[in-house]
This record gives sequence, C-alpha cells and structure tokens, in this order.
Amino acid sequence: MRAGFLLESQRSEGGQALQIRTQLFLTLAGILFGVWSAPLPAFGGERVTLSNGFVMLCDHHAQVGSQVRLYLSPGDGSYIEQQPEQITSIEHVDDPPKQTTKAASNNAGQDARLTAEDLHEMLAEAGQQHNLDVDLLASVVKAESNGDVHAVSRAGARGLMQLMPETATEHGVNDSFTPNENVRGGSAYLDELLAHYHDNLALALAAYNAGPAAVDKYHGIPPYHETQVYVARVIHEFNRRVLARRNGTAEGGAASKRVASPSR
Repeated sequence: MRAGFLLESQRSEGGQALQIRTQLFLTLAGILFGVWSAPLPAFGGERVTLSNGFVMLCDHHAQVGSQVRLYLSPGDGSYIEQQPEQITSIEHVDDPPKQTTKAASNNAGQDARLTAEDLHEMLAEAGQQHNLDVDLLASVVKAESNGDVHAVSRAGARGLMQLMPETATEHGVNDSFTPNENVRGGSAYLDELLAHYHDNLALALAAYNAGPAAVDKYHGIPPYHETQVYVARVIHEFNRRVLARRNGTAEGGAASKRVASPSR
C-alpha cells in the first residue's frame, strides 16, 4: 500500500466516474499523512532523509528519550516520533526563490502572473484530461515558476511548468509562454511519468526535475540535492493544499470538484 491515501471520487456532470490520482505522500513509511489535522510548517526548516529513502520537511527536531521528534510547526504541539536508526540525515533547508529571468514579451505591460482563479480553472481542466489532482498540478507550478508565465530557468526551461524546449515539442506545445499550452504539455508529461513509474509520485517528480534517465540510473531519487529538495517541496505543498481543501479552505478559487478514487 502506498504511503498516502486516496479521497473518494465524485461523478462528473456527464455521469462518468472521473478517476484522479491523489497521493498524499508524507514520505514516512507506514504513516498516513491525511489523518493529521495540525497545520504544516512553511517552507524552510529541516530536510529529513529516512533510511528507506524517503524525504520530508519539518520545522525542527529534538531528541526526547530514545526517540527523535520531528516537529511540523514552530511550536511543540505537532510532531512525529522516529527511532534514531530510521533517520539517515537532517539538514537545514532554506526556500530560496527559483532563479528565473523574464522572457521578452510582446505584452510588456501585461502582468506575467495569472489570477488565482484563472490558473485554478486551467489546472483543473488539465487535471481532468490527464487524471491528475488539481492540487498536485498547482504544487508543481508553485515549485517550478511560482505562477510566472514568462519564467525562464538558467537551463532554459520555460513557462508555468518549466518545460524544456524538447519536452515542449514532444508534447505539441508551440509556445511555452502561452499558459494553457504550457499547462497542457506539462500535465501530459507528468501523467506519462506517473504511468512509467507506476504512480510512484516521488519518482515521477524526481524524473520531472532531473530527467527519467537519472532516476533509472540510480533506481530511485537521484542523489542530487536540488532534486531531493524539489521532490520534498512539491509533496509538502501538495499535502498542505489537500488538507486545506479538506478543511474547506481550498486555494486558487473554488475548491476542487474532482478528487481521487481508490481504484488506481
């Protein structure tokens, strides 16, 4: 059983059950993240690597008796206890802004950032088409571009979901700075990666960041600091968003109408 849980599906207006993968990875073996009601910490804090290869973010940690407590918020009221031998390393992690530049645009006066409602609608449509949870796509967009449609990385990745030119071409994207094209291509690519890695979200995200060749070479998340932090960051944000949705405080416009089914 995956380290996560799946929410019940609702039926689309057409009456067909829409199966959307919602994997809430807490990256801790045997713990279902979704049962927690405590708020998650902001990015930054500590990155914990476990002996099983999983990675998570916490605010801080402390040794209490024979256990190590991983605190999820600045206070001491919300924590997980782990055996010391289950923890491989703990390191401080900042959350620096993604280093991007602005591409030249014919609409120089136009804000490069979509409204939250527009972006949510766009992601929801792509999620429905590719069987992906809207909050997962929103978490990827946040990590990749923070919603900047004209973002360009130092490596040349472009747009909301930071598509490399060859990836964009492979998925029929003519202009990576056109938001709906970029989201369509990025969602299709993420869907392919999830299918390739049998819905293992961590591996799919690692491949999205570092490329499938690197994941296949190392038979798991590559030992690249950037990739490991990226995977933890996206999963952390995904968990936070879905908990907010369950608590009735969904972001980016109306709450998602389509959530996951336990059939996949």
